[in-house]
Amino acid sequence: MAARLANILPIATKTPRQGMMVAMSASETMRTRLVMAGAFVGALVLLGLSMVFSWPVAVGGASSTAADDAARAFDSPSGTCLDWPVENPRAMRPLDCKLPHVFEVTGNVEISADYGASAPPPDEKRWQEIAAEKCTPGVTSYLGGKLDPFGKYTVSALKPTDEQWRSGDRKLRCGLHRVTPLGTRLRTKGSAHGQDQSNVYDVGSCFALTDNKEPGDPVDCSKAHAFEIVGNADLAAAFPAAYPDAEAQKTKLAELCGGLVGAYTGGLDLASKKLTLTWDTLQEQSWAAGSRKVDCKVGSLLDDGTGLAPVTGTVRGQGLPQQPPVTSTPGG
Repeated sequence: MAARLANILPIATKTPRQGMMVAMSASETMRTRLVMAGAFVGALVLLGLSMVFSWPVAVGGASSTAADDAARAFDSPSGTCLDWPVENPRAMRPLDCKLPHVFEVTGNVEISADYGASAPPPDEKRWQEIAAEKCTPGVTSYLGGKLDPFGKYTVSALKPTDEQWRSGDRKLRCGLHRVTPLGTRLRTKGSAHGQDQSNVYDVGSCFALTDNKEPGDPVDCSKAHAFEIVGNADLAAAFPAAYPDAEAQKTKLAELCGGLVGAYTGGLDLASKKLTLTWDTLQEQSWAAGSRKVDCKVGSLLDDGTGLAPVTGTVRGQGLPQQPPVTSTPGG
């Protein structure tokens, strides 16, 4: 018999991760915190976006190598990392976590005690609730006992196909991945186990500007974008013990990000380019989970203050080079 791997189902919640822009209160962004990847006949739906891809995968009989890989991937043990091309999800495969991947398996959860042999499968909303309830404790344990709810990683799950459900499969394959504020998956390297969960991006990354004048997904800096990451500020040294409130963080980050943007741009005068320095602040829950780093960003505000203006091109090294000191010679 054949089975198909398919729907990615979202739970999106508002992220209380705080942001700060000089002379502007940055609006809170929506961030997907839990996504369910399931095996339904049909399509792969990415977090509510109108993007549908068909990816039928045969897992029995005269199946192909790709189908065999996909079947093994679906039942991978804890610690396995999975990857699949956006344009060809049927090519899902397990691989070494050192390589770029989109999903990391943290364990399986059995729900047969709540759903007997004759029970119909839960609807989409209930699946999401089950995954949030059943997978989060295991993911937290896998990460060493602490999960930053606003951090780098998002709880996810693979659920049984309808055919598997009828055959008695009641397992959730729990895991985690990284998504952008718009819910797009990003590839990561290395196991999430033991990693810093601070929600920072690579220095030099640029993020697109959406139609709502807000940051979108990563984009090449040569294209119009909302902001550019100019540094990752670490608050650990400044606050070695108790959680610092937002105002204390902002005061320190003005110093830290100011230094980082100067080094990144070569001393560029941001105001002359109508650019503004911005940064994030950490929530107490993130601090308790061990997160200490935030992004320092450069963007441009619209004149009417309604959002962000498009910026094109990187600001890296755009400042004037340092002039050598002027010296005088005797009799000169």
